[in-house]
Amino acid sequence: MASNRRPPKRRPAARRPGARRSASRIKWDRVGRIALVLVLFAVAYSYLNPAIDLFKTYQSTTAAKAEFHELLRENKRLHKAVQSADKPAVVEATARRQGMVAEGETPFVLHGLN
Repeated sequence: MASNRRPPKRRPAARRPGARRSASRIKWDRVGRIALVLVLFAVAYSYLNPAIDLFKTYQSTTAAKAEFHELLRENKRLHKAVQSADKPAVVEATARRQGMVAEGETPFVLHGLN
């Protein structure tokens, strides 16, 4: 025989004494998002100063390289001038620019050419 018995009804769980029935006034999802944004700004700010220093270092390195190459060109030019200074033609031209006269030549001084 089939019984028409129904399962016993469940009673609602008893409430804890400290539980509130109303909704929380603090929106924790919004607080979490704001805290996350603040942390992201703090991390971005902590990377700002090293990035600025890196940019300044790059600029100064570029300027130093340009100055180095300019000084290198000047060094080569001066080195060639020193190497060619021992040649007799260069020595004679330098002496004549300074007003010297070769042995056996007669010096002339001209006035009023202006």
